[in-house]
Amino acid sequence: MQIPIAHPSLGNEENTAVLAVLASGMIAQGPETAAFEEEFAAYCGVPHAVATNNGTAALHAALLAAGIGPGDEVVVPAFTFFATASSVSM
Repeated sequence: MQIPIAHPSLGNEENTAVLAVLASGMIAQGPETAAFEEEFAAYCGVPHAVATNNGTAALHAALLAAGIGPGDEVVVPAFTFFATASSVSM
């Protein structure tokens, strides 16, 4: 069964940007990532933002930043991705 959740809207501008990053060889820690982190932090009104390579890492980092750890109760929704619960158990 497929349940449509979101449909990305990607055009020439996005394709060109992705190809430029891939060609640079600096996929994870290049200047585009640093610029994104700075712009996202400014958008959120916070001093720092950290880009992660996947949602599991992002959720795990958020839990650590919130001080959530072993013994804490965390409730997750039933309709979600596996990473939601697995990041709590890390």
